[in-house]
Amino acid sequence: MAKILVVDDDPAIRQLLADVLEMDGHEVHQAVDGNDGLRLLDLTRPDFVVLDVMMPGIDGYDVLRAIRAQEGDPLPVLMLTAAADPASATRGWVDGVDYFLAKPFAPDAVLDLVESACGQTIPTITGSD
Repeated sequence: MAKILVVDDDPAIRQLLADVLEMDGHEVHQAVDGNDGLRLLDLTRPDFVVLDVMMPGIDGYDVLRAIRAQEGDPLPVLMLTAAADPASATRGWVDGVDYFLAKPFAPDAVLDLVESACGQTIPTITGSD
């Protein structure tokens, strides 16, 4: 299974994601903010990153830019945001995000994206209503 880095300043969101991903057999590392995320990124070398947009200090966009500045194969990144406005999504796409989900989200949607990106299953997510 995949090694996943979850970067979110909300402990409830981190724990929910860790529980869902670990129950599916993934190894999960949790970062409490952008600085911690960048530190764990180097230490854990994840296969996939779940990244909150709005965090104190270094926000998700800055973390994403740091991820995209790394050499080697692009690391799949899913950004989660409570600010589901078009400008936030556009900024994420411009900065190189692979997936973008608005909070609240279905945990199974995150699991499907992780598994699809890591080559384990075909996603079951359909377009919006």
